[in-house]
Amino acid sequence: MKKTTFLSGLGLIVSIFAFTSCLEQEKPINFPKTDLTTEAMIPMPSEVIATNSAFGLDENTHIFTSTTATGFPEVGEFLAEKIKWQTTLNLPVNNSEKATGSRVIYINHADDLAFTTPEAYQLNITQDSITINAKSAQGAFWGVQTIRQIIPQTSNDTLAKTKMWLIPTGQVSDAPNFGFRGSMLDVSRHFFSVSDVKKYIDILAYYKVNILHLHLSDDQGWRIEIKSWPKLTEVGGRSEVGGGEGGFYTQEEYKDLVAYAAKHHITIIPEIDMPGHTNAASLAYPFLNGNGKKVKPYTGIDVGFSTFDTRKESVYDFIDDVIREISEMTPGPYIHIGGDESHVTKKKDFNYFIARVDKIVSKYGKQMIGWDEIVHADVNPSTIAQFWSNEKNALAGAEKGLKIILSPGKKAYLDMKYDEDSKFGLKWAGLIPVDTAYNWSPETYLEGITKENILGLEAPLWSETISNMEELEYLAFPRMIGYAELGWSTEENRNWDSYKERLAKQTPYLDKMNVKYYPSERIDWKK
Repeated sequence: MKKTTFLSGLGLIVSIFAFTSCLEQEKPINFPKTDLTTEAMIPMPSEVIATNSAFGLDENTHIFTSTTATGFPEVGEFLAEKIKWQTTLNLPVNNSEKATGSRVIYINHADDLAFTTPEAYQLNITQDSITINAKSAQGAFWGVQTIRQIIPQTSNDTLAKTKMWLIPTGQVSDAPNFGFRGSMLDVSRHFFSVSDVKKYIDILAYYKVNILHLHLSDDQGWRIEIKSWPKLTEVGGRSEVGGGEGGFYTQEEYKDLVAYAAKHHITIIPEIDMPGHTNAASLAYPFLNGNGKKVKPYTGIDVGFSTFDTRKESVYDFIDDVIREISEMTPGPYIHIGGDESHVTKKKDFNYFIARVDKIVSKYGKQMIGWDEIVHADVNPSTIAQFWSNEKNALAGAEKGLKIILSPGKKAYLDMKYDEDSKFGLKWAGLIPVDTAYNWSPETYLEGITKENILGLEAPLWSETISNMEELEYLAFPRMIGYAELGWSTEENRNWDSYKERLAKQTPYLDKMNVKYYPSERIDWKK
C-alpha cells in the first residue's frame, strides 16, 4: 500500500498550541485499547494504521479550521452539525472563547505535493487531537466523512465527568481511485421531490460519492423549467408512468438542489435525453416530433418509439435555448444529452444530430456526456461516453480517445431486482444481488479498456417501478454503498469478505437516516 507522510500544518497548529496551553490541564485518562483498522469505514481507505488508544470526543472538544483557504470553515461547520446530529454535542467552530477543554479537532489546509489529487486527505488521531490535512475543502470534507463513520454510537460515561465518545487513534491516508464516482436518479418516469433528492445527496456524500446525474426528461415527463419554452413543464411535466400527476423543478428549486449538492461536494449533471426518449417534449411542442405519428401523453415503460426531427433547424434553436438555460443554472462542467435507444431515428440522422448538439453544448462551455451509442458521431475529443450496454461502442469510444464512464447494466444498474422475490425493479439485465453488485473490477471489466480510458463509474437508478422515497431506497441501498467503494478504493483494498462485515455495521447510520434498505440475507446485519 502507498506510504504517505503526515503534514504538520505548522501555522494552524502553532496557533492552536498557543491557545490550548492556556487551558486548564485535565487529568490523564486511562483510555481502553482500540483498533482503528477494524472500524467499519466505507469506502475502505488507502492505508490505515492503528495506535490503539482513543480520542475522547466530549462537550469540551472544539473545532478549528484554516480560515484563509476557501471552504475550510464551512467544512468545520458541517462537521459540528453532524456531530450534534450523531451525539447531541454542540461543538464551537473557530471560537476560542467558547472552548473550555484541551481536545481539539483541526481541519487544516496543507497544500503539499504529497497530495496527488484535490480529494486526498490525511487523518491523524491522537489522545489530544484529530487533524485532517487536505489541500482542498473537498479533500477535507471526505476526511470529515471518515471521522463521522468512526464515532461510536454510544458514549462511555465512566472515564470522565462528561459523556465521551471514544474515537480510535491512528492514521488514515486516503485518496480516490477514480475522480468520477456517481449515481444517476431518474426523476422522469416518476418524479421525486426536492426533499427526496436532498436526502439522497446526504447519503451519497456519507460514502464519498461526488456525482449526482439527474435524468430530467423522457417520454413520460419533462422535469426542469425552461422559461423560454414554458409548455415543457406546463404540458410535458404533468404525467408519469402509471398516470400520476408528475411534477417538475422550477429553476429556483433546481438551483437550490445544485447549491445543496455543492455544499456536500457533489456535482450535479443534468440530462436532457435526445433525440429519442422525447415524447414529453414533443407533446408540449409538436413541431419537435420526427416520428410521423400524432403525439399523445405516454405513461407506459416501452422505449424507442420517439425522436426529434433531426433535420429541422427550429429543433436546434429549441435545443440551444434549453442547453443555454440549463448551463446558466449548472456550475458543474457537464451536460448529459442522453442519446440511447433512439430506435426510430435513422443512423445517419442520429449521428448528424449528436454532432450538432455536441457543438451546442461546447458553445456554452460545457463538456458533453452521452450514452454509449453516441460514439459513432463526429464529436469533440473531450466528449464522454457512458457505457451501459454495447461493449463495442465503449471500445470504439476509447479508440477515438473519449473517456468512458462505466455503468454496465449487468453489474451497476440499481433498478435491477436483487432476486426473483424483489418487490421492485426489472430484470432485463439480470438479477443483481448485493455480492454481484460488489464483486467486479471496473479497471478490468471491459477487455481493451484500460484504467487510463476510464473517467469513473456511475450506478443508474431508473424509476419505472418506483414512485416514492421508500421504494427508491429499497433499490439503491445497500448496493449503492458498494458502488461507492468500487469508485473510491483501489483494487488491492477491495475484498468481499471485508466489505460485507463493514456493510453489516452500517445499520445504525441507515436506521438513523430512516433508510428503507433491502435487508439482504447475504449480509449478517448488526443491529
